[in-house]
Amino acid sequence: MALVEVRHLKKYFEVASGTNHAVDDVSFKIERGHTMGVVGESGCGKSTLGRTIIRLLDATDGQVLLDGEDITHAKGRELRRLREKMSIVFQDPYSSLNPRFCVDETIREPLEEARRFTRAEISQRTEELMDLVGIEDRLRMAYPHEMDGGRRQRVGIARALALRPDFIMCDEPVSALDVSIQAQVLNLLMDLQERFGLTYMFVTHDLSVVRHISDEICVMYLGQLVETAPTKKLFDQPLHPYTKALLSAIPSIDFSKPMRRVQLKGEITSAINPKPGCRFAPRCLYACDCCHEPQQLEEVEPGHFVSCCRVREIN
Repeated sequence: MALVEVRHLKKYFEVASGTNHAVDDVSFKIERGHTMGVVGESGCGKSTLGRTIIRLLDATDGQVLLDGEDITHAKGRELRRLREKMSIVFQDPYSSLNPRFCVDETIREPLEEARRFTRAEISQRTEELMDLVGIEDRLRMAYPHEMDGGRRQRVGIARALALRPDFIMCDEPVSALDVSIQAQVLNLLMDLQERFGLTYMFVTHDLSVVRHISDEICVMYLGQLVETAPTKKLFDQPLHPYTKALLSAIPSIDFSKPMRRVQLKGEITSAINPKPGCRFAPRCLYACDCCHEPQQLEEVEPGHFVSCCRVREIN
């Protein structure tokens, strides 16, 4: 059974020049204990999608189901109860931590806000969380500016785990870290997932990272999904022209295989008051008249969905 189910989710923002369709009719499921990677260019709506799913932003339309329960319009006590089942690890581990809170206070805060733990239970749980994510006890009273990026992100992960959520939205959690530290944090997230059966939505623009951690991948372009598939299938057999261009940009050290870069040309469509049809069409080598009609994700192969009217012709 899917832990998270997104149905035709939309998130629009009113701007001076019109309506920004940041997330436009997105649907997918995340199985319990799995990781769904979401990739795409900067500004394609990845983070907005994640924040709308966990109710940091209110949806314009559509539904989000958490463990079969519709959380789209939950408010007050109901939303407070649901917030214990989902959490977020932010991109920047410095700006996402309160500079006036030490490590102990940061991890304690969600436990205190829950208002159902004794002081002894909070202290014990805080110690357990610090040990769980690998924060030394000597750093208990340290402030964010006194730690490096890797330790700050570990504090953010501990805070996200405080109330034992089922679902965690990881919003580019390693993009602000050095490469060596990235590997440590990724391995920590994977170990925690295996230990507690966590379900992740992993937003990133780094294709090597998403390949390492994800079970399935959604490819976004200007607020819409263009392709969804299991990780291995997506990397071995991409079907959408945009996915092919995206994957062709990955550097390779295998000199036995010639690198075939897909050069994209043309203007990038604006997400503000977009016209009907495929938003990638102005940059697509295979664009034709059918691309001006609304596109829908179609199951081309078992578990492999593509939003392209010419997908069978070009593959």
